[in-house]
Amino acid sequence: MVKAIFFDIDGTLVSFKTHTIPESARKALALLREKGIKVFIATGRPKVLMMKAVGGLDFDGYITLNGAYCFTAGHQDIYKGAIPEEDIERLIRFNKQHPELPFVFVHDDTWFITGVNDAVREVADLIKIDIPPVHPAEYARGKEILQVMGYFQAGEDGEVFSDVLKHCEPMRWYPLFADIIARGNSKSHGIDKVIEYYGIDLKDTMAFGDGGNDIPMLRHAGIGVAMGNAAPEVQNAADYVTSSVDEDGILNALKHFGVL
Repeated sequence: MVKAIFFDIDGTLVSFKTHTIPESARKALALLREKGIKVFIATGRPKVLMMKAVGGLDFDGYITLNGAYCFTAGHQDIYKGAIPEEDIERLIRFNKQHPELPFVFVHDDTWFITGVNDAVREVADLIKIDIPPVHPAEYARGKEILQVMGYFQAGEDGEVFSDVLKHCEPMRWYPLFADIIARGNSKSHGIDKVIEYYGIDLKDTMAFGDGGNDIPMLRHAGIGVAMGNAAPEVQNAADYVTSSVDEDGILNALKHFGVL
């Protein structure tokens, strides 16, 4: 019996085409809550951008920053997993040597970026977000950094993660950049923290996603559902592939499994 469902935002709840949540998904979320099924967000977005995307809807809790920061609907912290300060120091030095590579640092409810290039603008336009304020990487010192976003290609991961961010790992859902979190954090780890808090068994969970950073939770949840617009490797990680976000994929899957 499904008691808790976790939803990614971009490409899952929110369409890349319309930048809105389909009416069918809005109705499905309301019906789930009426039935007593808990609904949660599970996103790579920081808190401030997550609330802008889904702030008009009611959820029981939130997994943000790919599992690095989890909290309740009442904004009570459930879990935080910060990046080690020694990794941040190495990244500050690395960014001085490679100023052409922008990095975003997320701390508390705020964020900043070290520079702006075409990749930064493309991603901001893709998900319709404002570009963070620009500060030098040194601005991260003394702050609890929960996530970094690096605008470099996957082929450059080797140097960054072997020599600089030694205690971190990338979560990619778009080729131009990587969400970077402390090793051990993931959306699946976030699910474990949330269901422990609410006293829910993992077998009674369901998760929806479309990006590479959703693969851990799709494999981990009791039922993992990939959207029809997801890449093949994401679909292969899921128990079921529904239609796309623009073709009522969430509602269709919930009906398929008899949840609604």
